[in-house]
Amino acid sequence: MHWSKRNTEEEVQEEVAVWECESTECVGWMRKNFSFDEKPSCPLCDSSMKSGERMLSKLTNMQGR
Repeated sequence: MHWSKRNTEEEVQEEVAVWECESTECVGWMRKNFSFDEKPSCPLCDSSMKSGERMLSKLTNMQGR
């Protein structure tokens, strides 16, 4: 079995603003900072989405490097 240093680093999580699908049959969601629309439709079922928050892995924006 192979182990690397990446496996030993602790994952940093933060509370992130997201859009969540309002349909009870759908599990769609997206980070707000990855959305282009003011009030997007769900990309999976096309239902309306509501504002929410989730504990997610922290992402580093590599744009501009």
